[in-house]
Amino acid sequence: MLDKQGIYKRNIVKHLYFAGELSCADLSTLTNKSVPLTTRMLNELISEGTVVEKGYALSTGGRRPQMYSLKPDLKYVVSVAMDQLITRIALLDMQNNYVGDVSRIELPLTGNADALEELGRHLSDFIKQAKVPKEHIIGVGIGMPGFVDVVKGINHSFLPSGNDSIVSYLERVVALPVLIDNDSSLVALAEHKLGAAKDKQNVMVLSIGWGIGLGMVLNGALFRGHNGFAGEFSHIPIFTNNKMCSCGKSGCLETETSLVVVAERAVKGLQEGRVSMLQGLTLDDMEATANAIMEAALKGDRFAIELFSETAYNIGRGVATLIHLLNPELIVLSGRGSLAGRLWMAPIQQAINEHCIPKIAEDTKIRISSFGYQAEIIGAAALVMEHYDTLTLVKSKPAGSHQVA
Repeated sequence: MLDKQGIYKRNIVKHLYFAGELSCADLSTLTNKSVPLTTRMLNELISEGTVVEKGYALSTGGRRPQMYSLKPDLKYVVSVAMDQLITRIALLDMQNNYVGDVSRIELPLTGNADALEELGRHLSDFIKQAKVPKEHIIGVGIGMPGFVDVVKGINHSFLPSGNDSIVSYLERVVALPVLIDNDSSLVALAEHKLGAAKDKQNVMVLSIGWGIGLGMVLNGALFRGHNGFAGEFSHIPIFTNNKMCSCGKSGCLETETSLVVVAERAVKGLQEGRVSMLQGLTLDDMEATANAIMEAALKGDRFAIELFSETAYNIGRGVATLIHLLNPELIVLSGRGSLAGRLWMAPIQQAINEHCIPKIAEDTKIRISSFGYQAEIIGAAALVMEHYDTLTLVKSKPAGSHQVA
């Protein structure tokens, strides 16, 4: 167990991670501790090699304060970004720089009873091959699709864990603290703490991928709802298209807006003779097909642009509903699909113009994330660092007791 000073040191490290650079006075205010105590803790962290002095801040009229930041290569986080098809594992330093290569694994989640054991095996192999000492790894953060209960450490949609929890099983496998959360919530966490939504109070973060995820920042904090399941934007009923959704309902937003739908329309259009630079597309490799369509659209391919315009307009219809309900100051487009960049903007804005009461929407801005497809990886690392001052291994069952349902 950490003593009070150990917890306070970790709290300082956490604030420096998210802010980049802070003065002693800044840290004293953020941690609600005295300046003398903060100074002493900073000096100890400098002696330990965790914190470094960064020089003096720009003058604002008084004495310029000394600024402090984290030494980037002293501690690391294993960050895992999962979707229904692909899992990426990366090692990040304290400035969110990648250390070594990102491991990309084909790990389908739907109907896969062995998904958790496969994930554990890949995680263990990745950590063994990492080029840093294991004792320098703070923990493992994992973003995953589905209804994730962060308190119980389970996922009600994917990675069945039987009578065990995902967290306790993986902690036994890797012998490091593990934290899990919904993928869209972690994309929103990345944007809120480090990206386009930083210092904003009310922001909707859309994660465009195989579905349309939503993370909500309300009153300056991530909003999760009563059970932690808030933000299922993909499954709001908008259309009367009689298309079955992955959730089992019909007419959900996802049925007209996901990258899967874009890929299906592209393949069908080419089969019907549409003229395009796109050739040889197949639904057998959904990731490659989606990437090819985005690349073609960015190069000006008329058919590819048309596909994104139709999809973006339908996303905009959903966004209009969010604006009426929550009156956000900012909509951030993030995730895999945001790599299509400004192609999303005009059709979404058109839908907002057509479906929103002008007064409600007039101050809402739309921005493309600078993180793009890396947002979930950064969010998973941020999840670990957000809990760094309280992070410990969970008390779990003995190794070998895991039963897959």
